[in-house]
Amino acid sequence: MKKRLIFLGLIGAAVAAGIAQNEAVSKVEQPKYDVIENYGAIEIRQYEPTVVAEVEIAGDQKEALETGFRVLAGYIFGKNQSNQTYSTQKIAMTAPVSQQKSEKIPMTAPVTAEAHGSIWKIRFTMPSQYSLATLPQPKDERIHLMEVAGEKVAAIRFSGLASQKDMEKKAEELETFLIKNNKKSLGEPVHAYYNPPWTLPFMRRNEVLIKLST
Repeated sequence: MKKRLIFLGLIGAAVAAGIAQNEAVSKVEQPKYDVIENYGAIEIRQYEPTVVAEVEIAGDQKEALETGFRVLAGYIFGKNQSNQTYSTQKIAMTAPVSQQKSEKIPMTAPVTAEAHGSIWKIRFTMPSQYSLATLPQPKDERIHLMEVAGEKVAAIRFSGLASQKDMEKKAEELETFLIKNNKKSLGEPVHAYYNPPWTLPFMRRNEVLIKLST
């Protein structure tokens, strides 16, 4: 009986921790969108324009996602060159010398991955306070900063570990839905991950996104 109570207590603690993590994730900035049509787990959304940091990684989904995440996380955590300038006066010179420092960028959700053959494009959406002109420049040459225009997207949401097989199954489900409902898709499915890896599987938010013709 005592062991059972301890086991139940551990489960309760894990669930409570998961809830706390989800509340924290819900406070992280996410791309803004309006839901145009709602079909339960499937939504048709209109996204606002965003600025993203992107890196291309070769390999399977898991390897590419882990490597891409590390590269982009390094950028937002300070491996960058800030656009904020600080002037210092050097003796016997009439012009100021500009110095640049690194800048930490707030984390956002989700992290997205899109396959192009054996290459995966991993993206972080940048906080809305930044424009392409004000974002600090990455020190890692593999990272590209770009603007993404507003777009119409179909999304299917689910929980779980979101393996490549899971993502492919949900992509097929979404593509079947689009065909049945006469909605024209554009481009490849995009995998979206909203939670840190230690989140309990049943509390995770995963999505497959497919761009639609307007």
